[in-house]
Amino acid sequence: MEEKSRILIIGGTGYIGKLIVEASLRSGHPTFAVIRKSTVSDLVKAKIVEGFKSSGVTILNGDLNDHQSLVTAIKQVDVVISAVGSLQLADQVKIISAIKEAGNVKRFLPSEFGNDVDRARGVGPAKTLLEIKAQIRRATEAEAIPYTYVSSNCSFGYFLATLSQEPYATAPPRDKVTIVGDGNTKAVFVDERDIGAYTIKAVDDPRTLNKILYIKPPKNIYSFNEMAALWEKKVGKSLEKEYISDEQLLKQIQESPAPINFYLAILHAIYANGDQTYFEIEPSFGVEASELYPEIKYTTVDEHLHQFV
Repeated sequence: MEEKSRILIIGGTGYIGKLIVEASLRSGHPTFAVIRKSTVSDLVKAKIVEGFKSSGVTILNGDLNDHQSLVTAIKQVDVVISAVGSLQLADQVKIISAIKEAGNVKRFLPSEFGNDVDRARGVGPAKTLLEIKAQIRRATEAEAIPYTYVSSNCSFGYFLATLSQEPYATAPPRDKVTIVGDGNTKAVFVDERDIGAYTIKAVDDPRTLNKILYIKPPKNIYSFNEMAALWEKKVGKSLEKEYISDEQLLKQIQESPAPINFYLAILHAIYANGDQTYFEIEPSFGVEASELYPEIKYTTVDEHLHQFV
């Protein structure tokens, strides 16, 4: 049996990063994480790092701004997965530079984990972020680094658990729901743990080499109206519905402070533009995760909402 790739995760203590680390360990990959020295002074992140150590993760000290530390870390692995946060996306050129110098990496997965940036039509602050991610794709390709780009669409925690109402809610609304547009545009929802599992499945798969891996489970494609109706059925009551037009939402994006303007711009891309579902996945550029890996029993929208009843 072929040996499993050694995987390095950069940004492993983050929201998606820690789930990728866990998925890598579960799959039996030798798993490494680059951790900044400053991370251990953050009590929450220090606890995550201790958990990694006790689970068998090899912790490597490194920093995006310390080129040699990155090269040293990368030389020990086969695959590099970046899960850095939004403020560090542009700094991934430093990872690309280190991968190029190390010369041994079989696959690079930059930090994306959202809409497909080459087919997204975002506005405002979302547009800026999508453009940075696209620039990282082009830089990866320019250096001829083998890649897989993960387009995971809407994560449950940010978009489903709140019925896409606000980024800081902890449960779906019980009285009123604000719906973007006519509510009929389809979006795709994915459990964060499934994002981790599918990402790790892809690293050694020749079918995902130099392709976009779309995580688009068929049971998790819902319109806003369908999502609201499912929730109403679960709680046994009708919610008051307010429909917000494209023009109203664009005005709110312009007038709202950060980070609310960014969240609203993402909602616009998903529910007004339909950026997750307006195109077909062509074999020339992409593959779909639940088709490639039917053995993964993904969590459905229905199952996730049920916990809030």
